[in-house]
Amino acid sequence: MHEKLKPVIGEGSAITECCPISTLPRLSRLFLDFAGRREPLAPFYSASAYSTAWMTAPPVLSGAHRDALCALLEKGNRAARAGNATFENLARLRQGAGAVVTGQQVTLFGGPLLTLLKAATAIRKAQDATLAGHPHVPVFWLASEDHDLAEADHIVLPSGSDLRTLRLASEGRRGVPVGGAPLGAGIREVLDQASAILGAGASSDRLAACYRPDATFAQAFAEWLAAIFAEQGLIVIDASSRGFHALGRSTLLAALTRANEFHSALEERNNALQEAGYHAQVLTPPQSSLLFLLDSASGSRLSLKRTADGAWQAGRQSYSTAELAAILEAEPERISPNALLRPVFQDTLLPTSLYIGGPSEIAYFAQSQALYERILGRTTPVQPRLSATLVEPEIAGLLTEYGLALPEIIESGLEDPQALAQRLGARAMPVETKRRLAAAGNALDAELASLTAHLHTLNDSLGRASDVAASKMLYQMNRMRRLAANFELSRSQHLVRHAQTLQTHLFPERQPQERILGAEWFLSRCASLPALLVEQAGQQCPGHKAIWI
Repeated sequence: MHEKLKPVIGEGSAITECCPISTLPRLSRLFLDFAGRREPLAPFYSASAYSTAWMTAPPVLSGAHRDALCALLEKGNRAARAGNATFENLARLRQGAGAVVTGQQVTLFGGPLLTLLKAATAIRKAQDATLAGHPHVPVFWLASEDHDLAEADHIVLPSGSDLRTLRLASEGRRGVPVGGAPLGAGIREVLDQASAILGAGASSDRLAACYRPDATFAQAFAEWLAAIFAEQGLIVIDASSRGFHALGRSTLLAALTRANEFHSALEERNNALQEAGYHAQVLTPPQSSLLFLLDSASGSRLSLKRTADGAWQAGRQSYSTAELAAILEAEPERISPNALLRPVFQDTLLPTSLYIGGPSEIAYFAQSQALYERILGRTTPVQPRLSATLVEPEIAGLLTEYGLALPEIIESGLEDPQALAQRLGARAMPVETKRRLAAAGNALDAELASLTAHLHTLNDSLGRASDVAASKMLYQMNRMRRLAANFELSRSQHLVRHAQTLQTHLFPERQPQERILGAEWFLSRCASLPALLVEQAGQQCPGHKAIWI
């Protein structure tokens, strides 16, 4: 079921286990179908997840646009204290290189592991294209205009066999863009909490250097990311400023002036998705639009809604299209795109040849594609980021000791919080107990199958009743197995602790590790992790990887 690889990575080696992407729970069928096909999932995507055609024809930008873009990027990356490799990549971008882009909401201490997985995949794809003779650079889009602070103000770190959620107090900041929110003096206490878990060393030092009281969420996140991938020359972009919004004004204006056309196109696309057996990721009710407006007084990010008479509503304030167009001309940073328009706005600014996304983002693109064609006259191809669970040495030792693989940890976690401990108890039973339970179970299975088949030949009603009775007997046999496993657990409490440790580190909160555990935890355990992830972000495994670090 699982292909085990042992590639050489940098100075050491990594053992990886390749699992089907469907090993992960709660993925949409749209994403699973897209990720599993070698041909485009038309009409929703312009290319397959495995295409390399994107390398050969980066989007054309005018020289003036590239110069303005690169000037803004150079300023932002200097502020992020990026390294020399980043500015070398910016020079290549100015000279005509394409961009492999990914992005993430700015979060406390870099957020979960998936942040690193996205960046590493963009870097790897850009390297692959460049080696093939088609110059590309990796770009990380900071989603600093999102206003859901509750998603950004915390990080989850393992502490022994438990999880600790570290949260920055954020009273009074609700509704405003997260990126511009200052961290404040409270960050010192959270840094101390993180240092106590991570230990003294490079990780704690990096967090303290980036997440300063005077820094904003976006500034700290940018510095953190630039420091981690300094060697690979990752370019970061925070496009919330006036300069970037002015450069992408045409797309924002189109969303204002062609709102009815775009809404109809999205409704048509949503219907096509439903007819194909999928569902729309972003709802588009009649009054919805693709835009937000920053309130000039409070700084709150308000959804712009269309009214029946053709006007616009943001909070309690009404606007005409002309009034919003005037705001866009004078203060373009006050108008920002929603989740469906954001990738189009991004690719108005950047020469994006390929976007790297997670499962939800890729599902969004099936809707956004309808906007791409109408606004830019092209569609950006998308491919999945590296999906991975990282296995630390202690955890690898437990997997080896109990003969477990990652899918069993996930399956147990989805069944029942106690299911994994029961498995460990069953495996720890004396050999004679296992033998007798197996013999009894096999004999019962065989005898019941024979008996119920015979009773079915006598009478259908009798056969159905015997099936019910047989299932009850099999349930009691399984209950006997559980009783024996629980007895073993009561004698060996370390089995319960080991089960909890495995779940905490590999499938925390009954979710994939990459979505929950803080990236900095793994960086503190493996200094060479950025290079390792870039190496592992190739497509040798098209599914989900377990990587021993």
